[in-house]
Amino acid sequence: MSELVEPIEGPVTDEPVVGEAIEVPQLRRREVLLDDGHTVGVTTAGEGIPLVLVHGFTVEGFLYAQSLSRLVTMGFRVIAIDTAGHGSTEGLPLEGHDMDNYAELLGRVIDHLGIERYVLAGHSMGGQLIARLGAKRPEEVLGIIFIDAIVGDTWDRMVYLFRVWPPLLAVVAAILVVDSASIMPTFSNPVQAAKLFRLVIPTVAGHVVKPWRLAGPAWSILRTRSSRYALNELKDNEVTCVAIHGSMDMAVPHMTAVDTASRTDGTLVTINRGGHSWMLRDPETLPAILAELLEGPLGESISAGLKSAGLTEEDPSTEQIEAVCYEKNARILSLAHPTIYRKTRVRHQKPSYHWTTL
Repeated sequence: MSELVEPIEGPVTDEPVVGEAIEVPQLRRREVLLDDGHTVGVTTAGEGIPLVLVHGFTVEGFLYAQSLSRLVTMGFRVIAIDTAGHGSTEGLPLEGHDMDNYAELLGRVIDHLGIERYVLAGHSMGGQLIARLGAKRPEEVLGIIFIDAIVGDTWDRMVYLFRVWPPLLAVVAAILVVDSASIMPTFSNPVQAAKLFRLVIPTVAGHVVKPWRLAGPAWSILRTRSSRYALNELKDNEVTCVAIHGSMDMAVPHMTAVDTASRTDGTLVTINRGGHSWMLRDPETLPAILAELLEGPLGESISAGLKSAGLTEEDPSTEQIEAVCYEKNARILSLAHPTIYRKTRVRHQKPSYHWTTL
């Protein structure tokens, strides 16, 4: 972090983020075939600035559907990509057991879809992948959002301990299982619990049918080079970074986000009493945080990136924004054509969590 500032508490109001129901395009799950024959699962909707989301270990992009549908209303075209061995994406070959290989596949998907400039967001393992992808493509990245990400000096030390004494990894896995079970707000919000349950079922079913797919990603986490090199590259290339992390994340300690924000000279957002998967438990919190960040360094970074790409209008239209963010006739534009989508009504409620920004 560049300087010590007074913390900003959020949300700053008890009013709903959006006071009335609004209509948004429905998220659509698709499979794309890369030029080398690799099948990749993609969930997308909306129009405007590309927001590429990369999920955590054992889950898939569509599991974040509730938060993604809200981000669509903020001027983003959300693109959630299933990583290798997850969701609808084929695994990597045996020699591809390294986080850099998984990040490289994400880069090929972005190229295949014709996306030239974008915001990256990654949860847990996804944070490790976007750090490596962003470090190799800083000129394309408009900003990076780490969400309870497995990056930072503290996590790197934890991985070293896992190698020395593997049973520690089983302890972290057990904590993640407990955390995953706790994301269902059964009693406090049964409607939200039912929605999340319907999203989780396909993910669980996929792992039951093909449990071996997770071995590759798990092994790659253990054997991959420390994340500090990628984070250093992001800082050196002045990529705007935000580290959002639950204060009660027992699997990936909050200190990892402190390390990440410090090493990248970025912004730290702490979710008070949030666990590892707080964004799944409450789909309102992440969009509310991003709304605040867009008024600060993240918004400034996006504006600067678009201007450097040739967008000079003070109040550009969606078409003008997309002209500098996508290739002409980019494949991603045909995946979410408005005529394909039914409209759905989404009411944004007050976020369940409070947060502090530094």
